[in-house]
Amino acid sequence: MEPQSFVEAAVVLLVFTAFAVAIFRRFGLGSVLGLLVAGILIGPHTPGFVVTRDVEAVRHFTELGVVLLLFVIGLEMHPRRLWSLRRAMLGLGTLQILVSGGAIALFMRLSEPDWGIDLLAGLTLALSSTAFVMQILQERGEIASSHGQTTFAILLMQDLAVVPLLALVPILGDVGLMANERPILQQVVIVIVALGLVVASGYHVIPRVLDLLVRQNNREAFFLVALAAVFTAAWAMEKAGLSMALGAFLMGVALSGSRYNLQIQAAIDPHKGLLMSLFFVAVGMSVDVGALAAAPWFFLGQVLAIVTIKIAVLLGLCLAFGETRQTATRVAFILSQGGEFGFVLFGAAKAMGILDDTTFVLSIGIISFSMLITPLLVKMGDALAARISAATTLGDRGVFRFSLEGAEADPRALVAGYGRVGHVVGTILAGSGVPYIAFDLNPARVDEFHRLGHPVHYGDVTDADLLVAARIEKIDLVVMTLDDREAALRSIRLIRNLTPRAIIVARARDLVTSSALLQAGANKAFPELVEASLRLAAEALESLGVGGEETEMLVRGVRRTDYALVREKEDQES
Repeated sequence: MEPQSFVEAAVVLLVFTAFAVAIFRRFGLGSVLGLLVAGILIGPHTPGFVVTRDVEAVRHFTELGVVLLLFVIGLEMHPRRLWSLRRAMLGLGTLQILVSGGAIALFMRLSEPDWGIDLLAGLTLALSSTAFVMQILQERGEIASSHGQTTFAILLMQDLAVVPLLALVPILGDVGLMANERPILQQVVIVIVALGLVVASGYHVIPRVLDLLVRQNNREAFFLVALAAVFTAAWAMEKAGLSMALGAFLMGVALSGSRYNLQIQAAIDPHKGLLMSLFFVAVGMSVDVGALAAAPWFFLGQVLAIVTIKIAVLLGLCLAFGETRQTATRVAFILSQGGEFGFVLFGAAKAMGILDDTTFVLSIGIISFSMLITPLLVKMGDALAARISAATTLGDRGVFRFSLEGAEADPRALVAGYGRVGHVVGTILAGSGVPYIAFDLNPARVDEFHRLGHPVHYGDVTDADLLVAARIEKIDLVVMTLDDREAALRSIRLIRNLTPRAIIVARARDLVTSSALLQAGANKAFPELVEASLRLAAEALESLGVGGEETEMLVRGVRRTDYALVREKEDQES
């Protein structure tokens, strides 16, 4: 049954995906697998509800989610961290494509006598799914781990390889060059110019535009400009013949050093999550269950053989590059599926008459089904890695090893507001060796302290998405220094909901505000007017000859009784 309106289609989509994700998350299988299954159930190849029959158009649209995912990852990938991945990307990544592609081509030779088609299929199936893998790593918080960084380096090389592979499609299919094929030198020049424009605009143009909008307090335009920058970079890379995701990633890397990077991430993240969910559903819709069921054992044998080949090749190459067995095992299993670029490459081959309908459906089915079982393969890799003895890692002398040395340490404290009070708190934290992150809504102030090397970012701490982007769940201490009472109260309630274990210390103007902050969830609130009065009284007593220890005991006693000596008078005045 096919919905008669957009609203009906949306209802069917939301109901199926909600139930599938809830069930699969309940059994620890992850949301990605649930979205894939939901896509199969509401796809055109399965009896029952059908959301749309134009799956190709849906998948093209939802690939924008992959673009936003790579942009957000780029925001977290500072250039020096990316530079540390160069050996894994160029060495390990290149060898993985070539060796896996050759091995899969030899296997495909058993059922397909054309060497050109075999090599095309082998190199295409050697690619893995950037969307699936990065989503899983992000959900598990493993992007910065050793296997996460190695995995990312390989995926980045695979994205770069899409260009030469697209150029090889007509050659491997023995149909000659495409009519609109550009000369190689011209193509190289176009690629270099496009890369330069994306990086230059990300470093110099976009931050200045965002700064102007922030000073005007124009948050809607701030978000739209950030979104336009991402999609313009993606479009430029596509026009140059490169991957859209690569363009978005480079724009993210260029903006990663901006003082607005976390606020940009907070604005983009919700939209990225929605589009990524739709992307996985669209992949599920692509699975032609009927066609694959016509020869189930042959199809399953193909999938099993290709996944096994990729695991074996990745495991061997990772070990050859000095990775530990645990890391090599996790990388091998998480990259064993086919990738979304396979849809593009096989689609181009079919359009040129290189692949017939049967081979095309089988190839798309292999990619889709390997994606479907990716969460299970990841669990298998985790289980095998956990069983490997830690003693086997003692001799690790890796040629490549990602390290956080020199990178920013994870902050333990968050300072909300970086005015005169916040600056003093931040200076004391830094002097005590406590890494922290600070947010402020005054762009001039943020710019000043950012230039001085302080970890200050533009951001609204009443924004839940910003706090999530700042990894609030890992923060031990929050120092609230905001002047705005209502903003401080909203922020404290939000932070308390997001991270119940964090200690929140707040600044208050008076005792009434102090009580409100404590009720909102602050562990301690210090009324600055009362504190200043106590300090003044202590100095007055010492001037009259009262001992310093006695004076200090009196001040501590007032604090210990929650300012009872002065609270009654202030409450009456208020």
